[in-house]
Amino acid sequence: MGEDLSNVFKALGHPIRRGILDILKQSPKTTGELNEYFPEVTRYAIMKHLTILEEGHLVVVRREGRYRRNFLNAVPLQEVHDRWVGKYMQTTASTLLNIRSAVNQKGGNIEKMNDFRIEQEIFIDGPRDEVFKALTERVEDWWEFRLAPKGASSQFSFDPVPGGQFVEKWGGNEGAVWGNVYFVNAPEEIRLYGHLGMQGAVNSAYTYRLLEKEGGTLLQLSHTASGMIQENWEQDHSKGWEYLLGTLLKNYVEEKEKL
Repeated sequence: MGEDLSNVFKALGHPIRRGILDILKQSPKTTGELNEYFPEVTRYAIMKHLTILEEGHLVVVRREGRYRRNFLNAVPLQEVHDRWVGKYMQTTASTLLNIRSAVNQKGGNIEKMNDFRIEQEIFIDGPRDEVFKALTERVEDWWEFRLAPKGASSQFSFDPVPGGQFVEKWGGNEGAVWGNVYFVNAPEEIRLYGHLGMQGAVNSAYTYRLLEKEGGTLLQLSHTASGMIQENWEQDHSKGWEYLLGTLLKNYVEEKEKL
């Protein structure tokens, strides 16, 4: 934890690196596109800054043909918040999805044809098998968000097989499907499609990839959505994933490993 946070603070210590994060907050960029924002800086210097941001896990890189596309990964900032701010503030958990308002919201943001892509990485100090089980078979133990009506208790189940479902149920025959499984390579990868609190003409899919790294597990999340996307949904889902995976899941697995 100490070394990870040292890299985060080092990454935030230069104005150009902070500027890069501000740009990536709006949308992912290739290295060449980022260079255009800093005409006074060489491409080589931008690449060095990106390397430092990667070491701090604040940037996630995905190769697309000849290009490398850089995505903001705000999970380490959530960890800093949890350590030095969260425990002194009695606030409602900052939800990446504020699903209740997203589902019930009327008016406000105008729907339009759009798309988004979220890429995040979280290091979890626990075996890959245990992280996979926590993501699937044990999701009931840590998944905090609910689609059930206010005042109704609900239960979760996740069947990690092709054709399986991640389901929330309440009442008699009431409930919601959070995801449908269409690919499994346990414990390395599982892919699902599901609205995750969005409604209407939306296609949404998300993937968990688990890599063994330094005695623990690097969890990579990819979430894409397209269709009638409200303008706040990308930001809400990005913050939600940070909280669900970077705080709830991470704490759940790491606390179990201490027992």
